[in-house]
Amino acid sequence: MSNFPFLSVLTVAPLVGALVVAFLPRHRPELAKQVAFAWSLLVLVLSVVMWVSFNAGGDRFQFRESYSWIPNWGVSFTFAADGIALVMLMLIAVLVPLVILASWHDAESSKRSVPVYFALLLVLECTMIGVFAAADVFLFYVFFEVMLVPMYFLIGSYGGHQRQYAAVKFFLYSLVGGLFMLAAVIGLWVVGGKTFDWQALSQVDISTGTERWLFLGFFLAFAIKAPFFPFHTWLPDAGGAAPAGAAALLVGVLDKVGTFGILRYCLPLFPEASKWFAPWALALGVIGIVYAALLAVGQNDLKRLVSYTSIAHFGFIGVGIFAFTTQAGTGAVLYMLNHGLATGLLFLVVGMLISRRGSSLISDFGGAGKLVPVLAGVLFFAGLASLALPGTAPFISEFLVLIGTFTVNKPVAVIATVGIILAAAYVLWMVQRTTQGTLNPALTEVDGMRRDLNLREKVVVAPLIALIVLLGFFPKPVTDVINPAVQATMDDIGRTDPAPSVGDTVQEAGR
Repeated sequence: MSNFPFLSVLTVAPLVGALVVAFLPRHRPELAKQVAFAWSLLVLVLSVVMWVSFNAGGDRFQFRESYSWIPNWGVSFTFAADGIALVMLMLIAVLVPLVILASWHDAESSKRSVPVYFALLLVLECTMIGVFAAADVFLFYVFFEVMLVPMYFLIGSYGGHQRQYAAVKFFLYSLVGGLFMLAAVIGLWVVGGKTFDWQALSQVDISTGTERWLFLGFFLAFAIKAPFFPFHTWLPDAGGAAPAGAAALLVGVLDKVGTFGILRYCLPLFPEASKWFAPWALALGVIGIVYAALLAVGQNDLKRLVSYTSIAHFGFIGVGIFAFTTQAGTGAVLYMLNHGLATGLLFLVVGMLISRRGSSLISDFGGAGKLVPVLAGVLFFAGLASLALPGTAPFISEFLVLIGTFTVNKPVAVIATVGIILAAAYVLWMVQRTTQGTLNPALTEVDGMRRDLNLREKVVVAPLIALIVLLGFFPKPVTDVINPAVQATMDDIGRTDPAPSVGDTVQEAGR
């Protein structure tokens, strides 16, 4: 199966599905939902086959395909996946079907076209797969920009309060970041011998000054996309206004394009600049961890609170990347996966709670667990996973990031640890005020609050809970895929690992 064009098929398949769904009759919304769900399952099956076909001990980049596009510019449709990209592609394949199921009635409540809503989700899946699979810098940039379009319409047309403001702010922030990257992409093409091929560019020797400017262009785009402090202000607005399913993909996958881009482009293509900027990036990471956690504590809106927690988590990922150790790097990539699972689950469960209450304000809840005990239990579990409780997948990620950072930069690791304490505060405070304590009498008057999780919603949350627990106790199948790619990235920037091997560290964390 290694010769099968997995990446191009996976990229095109959701787009074809989107066209089919978009042209289905508006008066048959159930058919649109069923076709979209079936199409996303097809992508999941192909992704699982690709995962099984991947040789963790083989070449760094596998499933390589290349088709000529604009030969005069040296642009081609080139796809390839290393372990880092493969993990993110699997995350997309798992989340999209669950988001479609969770969003079964979202479009109807907005009184807009149901087929268009689910078509937009499939278009978004196409662009997300493309951006992680691209091995041509120009192709990556195209997907990086195009993925803004479906998310813009999902927020602006199907979102909640202040959706237009949030959609425009999201689009403008990302567009400005994209302009910085476009300038850097053009500069890289000029100094790199007029090619956009990643492998060819990774061998180019760039002068120190030019390399720093090019790094800065890429890094600003990725820092806004992630987002890192102080480029984060668009995320709480977009996450708060977006439908719960779209918010789960926004925070669970789209934001990872920023950290993935740093790993794939900034570090290997600009190694000396990466080391020169590393102290500044580490500072932004630890500030983001503490600052976003403090803001999360003070939120009264559930979706904005979850959005701020994600900014804090991205601080951990940034610290793991720029610590330049295998442990921290593997922890950062594993965090990208585990954060997508845990925060995706948290956003979906919060969406279920909000749809029942008709409000996202924490103050409108109180004692909801007495009416919807199963939903309250899943919210509690998702919160514990988000704060990296031992036994859940994010704990392994956080442990690797902190121990890998501590071996080379103790002050940064110590300050980042404060974020763990603050995470317990904002998560437990949220759970206590929404589902625990005295029952809010107003809840008994809301019909939706008398309905606990139905079968469809249980099918949505069960796989995510299972994966979070499984990877919390046995992360080895994933770390075995991630670690060679991370080690190759460390080799690209000329850094050796001063700490014990990742395998030993993961085993120790499991104990």
